[in-house]
Amino acid sequence: MALHLIEVPHSDSVIECSKAIQVFLSSGSHFLSNADWGCDDGEHKAWIVVDVNSKEEALQIVPPLYRQQAKIVRLTKYTQATLKASVAQSHHA
Repeated sequence: MALHLIEVPHSDSVIECSKAIQVFLSSGSHFLSNADWGCDDGEHKAWIVVDVNSKEEALQIVPPLYRQQAKIVRLTKYTQATLKASVAQSHHA
């Protein structure tokens, strides 16, 4: 498994913010109900970090209404020992 960042944008209208937050909170999902939101700072997105097997599995956590605009990023933690090899490999992919 690997850590993935799920980023879910929504419109900046008050109605859309409220709708997105309500959809997440009412989902019953631990992941969604604990999302972090940037709305109060003008960044109309929710962020969730999950430990799953793939980007596809991470996307399934997102409510269907928001899947199309969701962005999934696999997160990597580097150490001094792995830095050069990992960065070089990611730039050749």
